[in-house]
Amino acid sequence: MDSETLGFMPATEAAELIRTKRLSPVEYMQALLDRIAAKEPRVNAFAHLAADRAMDGARKAEAALMSGARIGRLHGIPATIKDLAWTKDMPTQNGSLIFKGNQPTEDTPVVPRLQDEGAIILGKTTTSEFGWTGVSHSPLTGITHNPWKFGMNAGASSAGAGAASAAGFGPLHQGSDGAGSIRMPSHFCGVFGIKPSFGRVPYYPVGTGDLTSHMGPMTRTVADSALMLEVMAGPHPLDYTTLEAGPAHYLARLQEGIKGKRVAFSPDLGLARVDPDVAALVRKAAERFTELGAIVEEVKTPWAAPGPELIRFFWSAHMTRLKPHLAKWESQMDPGLVACIKASENISVADYQAARERKMPYIANIHRWFEDWDFLLTPSASVAAFPAEKLMPDHWPSHDWDWVSWAEFSYPFNMSWNPAASVPCGFTADGLPVGLQIVGKRFDDLGVLQASAAFEQAQPWAQKRPVLT
Repeated sequence: MDSETLGFMPATEAAELIRTKRLSPVEYMQALLDRIAAKEPRVNAFAHLAADRAMDGARKAEAALMSGARIGRLHGIPATIKDLAWTKDMPTQNGSLIFKGNQPTEDTPVVPRLQDEGAIILGKTTTSEFGWTGVSHSPLTGITHNPWKFGMNAGASSAGAGAASAAGFGPLHQGSDGAGSIRMPSHFCGVFGIKPSFGRVPYYPVGTGDLTSHMGPMTRTVADSALMLEVMAGPHPLDYTTLEAGPAHYLARLQEGIKGKRVAFSPDLGLARVDPDVAALVRKAAERFTELGAIVEEVKTPWAAPGPELIRFFWSAHMTRLKPHLAKWESQMDPGLVACIKASENISVADYQAARERKMPYIANIHRWFEDWDFLLTPSASVAAFPAEKLMPDHWPSHDWDWVSWAEFSYPFNMSWNPAASVPCGFTADGLPVGLQIVGKRFDDLGVLQASAAFEQAQPWAQKRPVLT
């Protein structure tokens, strides 16, 4: 098989071919690395590519296969890790010159979990500086380009993972999501990503952002994410917030469908501006759920009104943890991040506590509202990809740091801890992908995956590939 076929092959298919000795892990990895060598300079999805280590891992995987050793669910399958996640064998630089060359002494828990099932870590994917923004550039790595159109935003802090997935740089990519950073790059790059329920996947070190950052998979198919999430999920002692229960059998139960499910559709949460081409594609996608046997109703979301004020307060307030770096590094940091940090210089502890007192009823109202619905459908973001060097499109109001104005749909569910996915639902007239967000009740990660798989079957997307020159 050629490098493009192997680069875009789902992990579920490749794992079966390897298990039955119809695909050599060495040949698979070499073909993938050849593709990355040819295409990656234009995409710029990797902050660190560990090609030699990956080939060594592939040779060991092949030897284990031939010797009859235990074969894990991901044996010989390439995977990437985001540059915000700790890795003891590869640098973790946070997209920042401040941490250039930084080498942790331990892995975040998902890394050994993937490796224990036979996955081979290809390298670290790019992120915006400290994951602060929804656009795909950083002082350390420059622009990560959307594979569908050079120079365009690949989206949010998991942009490298989204771009690598869309470009056919292997099947499995770890992302993280503090306000949409799994779902937004999935939307911009035309791939699938799920932010699971908070605590489903261990996140170490535990973040200081009021427990809003989630870790999850980004892939080209729902089945691949279901498989990857099964491997990543489960309690871990280093993350005191992880859920006690292990993951459900996501992959085995993926095709149970959504017949009879109550599905709410909100085109704007009652407050968001949405570009017309995005709105039209998302509305058409929502109509598909009726065809799938669900009961769909366009609804009001009265709980949403406090969201914009809350996210802007907390996003800036939490970035003040980086203030000690300004004295030495300000001139070499992302100017938008610097502006975001400085916006909260005068916030007091009392101000922060008062904001949390407004946040808790907001979250409770989301969960109270979900008592009547199985799923909520919205756009994943308000816009399709725009030039990656900008914080927002030219036709949107400018601001020195507030990129959230086109991302009003994702952050509510970081605060509320609901599972939420972005599924590709079409392309604009300019050929840029658009995502539909599917949100479920808290803990119903399986339901969100099943709804995503049902939509994927009704409106497939994985066969569509960007042309990379």
